[in-house]
Amino acid sequence: YVDIRHIMLVADIMTVDGTVRAIGRHGVSGEKSSVLSRAAFEITVNHLLRAARKGEVDELKGVAENIIVGQPITVGTGAIKLAMGARRK
Repeated sequence: YVDIRHIMLVADIMTVDGTVRAIGRHGVSGEKSSVLSRAAFEITVNHLLRAARKGEVDELKGVAENIIVGQPITVGTGAIKLAMGARRK
């Protein structure tokens, strides 16, 4: 079972600019601004080579990019910093 809201979300993403785009490497998924996000989806070497030729820099702002390079991600429990204060007597 697939909830109709999921289908509507995908349809909205595919048609947001007035044309119908595929959900694949030549459509929505291939249009990410992050070099590492594009490389994580498909045709990794081609994306990395093309980005290197263009001199693209990845700002490491997304979840996938940070996971790829082993950085902590700032979502869920990684979004906050807790520090325990010393007890005073």
